[in-house]
Amino acid sequence: MTLRAFVDACVLFSAAYRSDSPLRRIWQNKRTYTVTSSYAAEEARRNLARLRPDNLSQLEDLLAVTQVEDLSVGQTPIAELADLPEKDRPILAAAINARAKFLITSDKKHFGPFYGKEIEGVEVVSPAMYFERIESEE
Repeated sequence: MTLRAFVDACVLFSAAYRSDSPLRRIWQNKRTYTVTSSYAAEEARRNLARLRPDNLSQLEDLLAVTQVEDLSVGQTPIAELADLPEKDRPILAAAINARAKFLITSDKKHFGPFYGKEIEGVEVVSPAMYFERIESEE
C-alpha cells in the first residue's frame, strides 16, 4: 500500500541541506509517494539559496522524484487554517487539496498543536512520527 505524503518546505530544505540527513529516508521508503506544492518547493529553494547555495542541486534531485503540484489554496473553508500564520496556511491547504494521507512538517512552532491530528483526511505529523507510522504498518 502506497502512502501519499505531503512534504513541507522545512522538510525539503533540511533533506537538501545535509546529504546525510535522516529525512532522506522519506524518499527512500518504497511505500511513500511524496508530493509537495510549488509554494513549498519555492520556499525551500529560496532558503537553501540563501544559506547553502551549493546544495540546490540536491534539492532539485529530491524534487525530481516528488510530485510538485500547483496547489492553490482557493477558498478552502477549514477552521484550522485560522489557527495558522498566513504563510503556513497554503501548506495545510495544499496537503488537503493533494489528498495526502500525511502532512510531514518539522515546523513544531506552528504545526505542533496539530501533530497527530487529522484535518480533512490529512494527518499532521513530524518526521519522527511519520517514521513511527511507517514502521508500525510494516
